[in-house]
Amino acid sequence: MSSPVSYDLQGQGGGIVLVAGAGASNVRWLQIITDSVISAISSSNLEDASDLVGVTIPAGVGIGGRIESVSLTSGTAIAYYF
Repeated sequence: MSSPVSYDLQGQGGGIVLVAGAGASNVRWLQIITDSVISAISSSNLEDASDLVGVTIPAGVGIGGRIESVSLTSGTAIAYYF
């Protein structure tokens, strides 16, 4: 019997460290490492995701969902893939 646990939620799907000017696609979870500002975000299941653009998001915050694309103006984050 297979496990009902999705290991992608624990980062086994891989990811990328984002810094100012960097972006990622097909993200399941965005973990903010240092205070960060998002420059662009597109999500099919996060209503009004564009309201996050230009807002300083404090270190330690995680944003989950089906994020098609995201990029940072400043800060550092880890984007975990699907």
